[in-house]
Amino acid sequence: MKPSKKRWLRPALAVTAVTAAATLAVPAAASGAATGAASAAGTAGTPAPALSWQACGNGFQCATAHVPLDYQHPGGQQVSLAVMRHEPTGTGKSLGSLFLNQGGPSTQLDTFPQAYQKLPAAVRDQYSVVAFDTRGFGQSTPLKCFPSQAAEDTFLADLPVFPVGAAQTTAYQKTVAAFDARCAATGNPLLAHDSTADTARDMDLLRQAVGDPVLNYYGESYGTGIGAVYANLFPGRTGRMVFDGNIDPAAWLSRSPLPGWLREGADADDARTMAAFLSSCGQAGSSACAFSAGTPAATTAKWNTLLQRLLKQPAAIGNPARVWTYADVNAVFPEYTFSSWPDDAAFLQQLWDASAPGHAIPPGTPPLQPLAGVPVEQILGTACSDVLNPRDPAAYPAAAKVAFARSGGFGLYSAWQFAPCAGWPAQAATDHYNGPFNRPTASTILVVGNTTDPATPFRDSVAMSKDLARARLLTIDGFGHTLAGNPSACATGYVASYLTTGALPKADTVCQQDATPFGVPRS
Repeated sequence: MKPSKKRWLRPALAVTAVTAAATLAVPAAASGAATGAASAAGTAGTPAPALSWQACGNGFQCATAHVPLDYQHPGGQQVSLAVMRHEPTGTGKSLGSLFLNQGGPSTQLDTFPQAYQKLPAAVRDQYSVVAFDTRGFGQSTPLKCFPSQAAEDTFLADLPVFPVGAAQTTAYQKTVAAFDARCAATGNPLLAHDSTADTARDMDLLRQAVGDPVLNYYGESYGTGIGAVYANLFPGRTGRMVFDGNIDPAAWLSRSPLPGWLREGADADDARTMAAFLSSCGQAGSSACAFSAGTPAATTAKWNTLLQRLLKQPAAIGNPARVWTYADVNAVFPEYTFSSWPDDAAFLQQLWDASAPGHAIPPGTPPLQPLAGVPVEQILGTACSDVLNPRDPAAYPAAAKVAFARSGGFGLYSAWQFAPCAGWPAQAATDHYNGPFNRPTASTILVVGNTTDPATPFRDSVAMSKDLARARLLTIDGFGHTLAGNPSACATGYVASYLTTGALPKADTVCQQDATPFGVPRS
């Protein structure tokens, strides 16, 4: 098997200051700052789009909405949004619509049917659940720098998920700079109007289009950022809103010599989650965890030895076989869904065997090509609009040295993810929301976070609950990214109750997950 990969850019956008950056020079300019008018623009006076719903299979309905490209000039050019919904399954009174965003930034509709089924039955009974591909992505008006995905894959074919060593660093930055220049040359007007704030405004028009007086919303990962921006652009229109696996929205505005994920400390949480994986695996033994070396310490040592082997020589594994590098492994592990960890352990054991001294890569074995099929420019269109990253390309290898010293390969992965923002077209930040994030909202927002989350650290869920004017934190003592991916009947019960009745859990409520990694008892 081959484990599912984390996205090239993580499934959220978050930034917090990190004191370890003190030795680096602060860049002269970040990715740009929004004008006050652009930051504050709402949807007042803009008519809601008309939605003509058509059946699109398995009980779902689809429609296309047309919304302004630029909310400062709502009568000008329009962009299209692909929208999908499933009407309530119950026979009782409907509670209106619940908008769902699964994070990313990424397409939504291709996985919406599966995400819909994971919602509590009581929620599906009483809500019309709505999702849409945000501007720039998927079936909505896309941001494109290449004529086809195949052309983009060819352009990025030799680009590793992050560079290791001086030669790879030089080649990586050359390719990234050429990619940025290619996107700038298209002159696509969407580059200037592809921020999270634009998506929040789009969602407000869609709220009006479905006839709801307030927005009921479930946002996961990066979707919590969309929700936070919406709640502060339109504080009087918040309904029942759940933020699951949170970013710290106020920290988006922080400036630092480090790129976004290092400022947030995501590399440290990757390392912390991997330590939990290895400890649980070591305790479980090889019958439950194929990569176990018998004890947590021995299993951790085995992981470190595997990384050292891959630094010297990649290994070929899989069916069909692909070459796996040190960077590939650090980008994949630890996975965000801990129920996948037993399969991941089996995969690591195969890598261990394939990387043993004397094992050669069969001639002609292709590389993994981690970016194949990934619409990189669509991710960057939002990521480089919202996160203040260094504009100096030299800041990234300098940051990588700091990051490697504190968290090894996970630090390198986090250091390089925003490197394309150095040369990304500066107009991308035109519509960036500048805050504040504490405007009094019409409702209390339910904030949910796992204590050991490798993508959006738990401290960001705590920060989100404090950033917002009215919020209640629900803590899940457990592993993985989001409640949606790592079930807790306790937490799901509170979420369902809140969405269907408005009742909040008591302050300081802590839930446990339904299972533990490898079945190891919770310490």
